[in-house]
Amino acid sequence: MTSPPGRTAKGARGDLFDPRCPTRRLLDRIGTKWTSMAVKVLAEAAPHEVRFAELRRRMPGVSQKMLSVTLQSLTHDGLVTRRVEPTVPPRVHYRLTELGLSLETALATVRAWAEEHMAEVDRNNERADGTGE
Repeated sequence: MTSPPGRTAKGARGDLFDPRCPTRRLLDRIGTKWTSMAVKVLAEAAPHEVRFAELRRRMPGVSQKMLSVTLQSLTHDGLVTRRVEPTVPPRVHYRLTELGLSLETALATVRAWAEEHMAEVDRNNERADGTGE
């Protein structure tokens, strides 16, 4: 049984080098700085919820629109749950799901790698730009 182009059978691994690959599309979504930051803030609060305004406050530089788009994507993917209190204005709360918590484990590994190697990467960039030693 074959899958349509760009689709993989349930449980099958995709071809990361195929632009239509679902794995590639998911990596595009979870590989952004805003996703990484949002997941980290929510993981630090787990199992408690975090309000939208608090997320925005803890993520310097993120616009309201970009945070909203990021949280919509995470919610759509089942990584985050969203709860709205019917107040005026509405209070919106977010929390990582079990799936989201498992993503935090992977993202924490990437962040640790970046922290460990950032100085070396900076030196390489300076050398390549001609501003280093």
